[in-house]
Amino acid sequence: MPQESSHRVALVVDEGSNPFEMSVATELFGLRRPELDHPWYDLTVCSAVPDVRVHLGLFTITGLAGLEAVEEADTVIVPNRPDPWVPPRPEVVASVRRAARRGARLVSFCSGAFTLAAAGVLDGRRAATHWRFEELFARMHPEVRLERDVLFVDEGDVLTAAGSAAALDLGLHLIRRDHGAETANTVSRRLVFAAHREGGQRQFVRRPLPETADTSLAPVLAWAREHLGEPLAVADLASRASVSPATLHRRFRAELGTTPLAWLRAERVLLACRLIETGGMGFEAVARASGLGSTANLRASVRAHTGVGPARYRERFGPRPPAREGGRSPDRS
Repeated sequence: MPQESSHRVALVVDEGSNPFEMSVATELFGLRRPELDHPWYDLTVCSAVPDVRVHLGLFTITGLAGLEAVEEADTVIVPNRPDPWVPPRPEVVASVRRAARRGARLVSFCSGAFTLAAAGVLDGRRAATHWRFEELFARMHPEVRLERDVLFVDEGDVLTAAGSAAALDLGLHLIRRDHGAETANTVSRRLVFAAHREGGQRQFVRRPLPETADTSLAPVLAWAREHLGEPLAVADLASRASVSPATLHRRFRAELGTTPLAWLRAERVLLACRLIETGGMGFEAVARASGLGSTANLRASVRAHTGVGPARYRERFGPRPPAREGGRSPDRS
């Protein structure tokens, strides 16, 4: 059985909060995960008021914890604001500011970025919100560097997700940061959801359909994932898809919201992280097997993706050494 976690998560809800995003936080951070052999999160749902009517008044949540839960949390999650024109409660803004001052990790889902911006914790930083609210957000908060074509933004201690479903992407990203790629993959399989979705939210913005729809990129993506260790180039993907590199680039932008080269790089880093976690390969072998080529490129790529280098990543998420008699682990050389 996994141990109890000391990482406390506070989910702040308010009048009109979206049940979907609340459920995402509950599913990812509130459910026990007996299939995992390490501590999980301790989630508390809290509010400035004891009873909250959710979006459209579909139902009411009662018996909520107070905002004192925010004062004790390591991660604070702010779901969407149903009407971004309505300012958040002053006591919520104050609690978010206090959490920021003491170094808590702050997270918003969808239009929850308006709450973080109102608290001033996004000033000078990058942030994401739903594409429907981008123009309003840019006008209301010009001090924030709005990223318009991403599913989420990770600024270290402040993270923002674009739309409702992007809350799942960001939540799995947090699990990947805290517990490693393999654990995030395990949780995503339970959810029947991709552990990492390519592209940005622009792929979901409504636009006219082409007269003749392109064939899906799925076959070439599956083929590329099986050959990441080879010196693949955009031209190789285009050849496999029987299109020109320019056409492939347009299709990647249309279907995935990213470029072929950026997709390849992200897939190689994810593969490298999984190989590092297994602990059975040296870093040179990991660099070759993942297609990153050199240990220098491996170090730079893993650090950019996870915030730590390969050695620290393996130390955090690799196999644990067997315990000695008496419960002590053998000394590391």
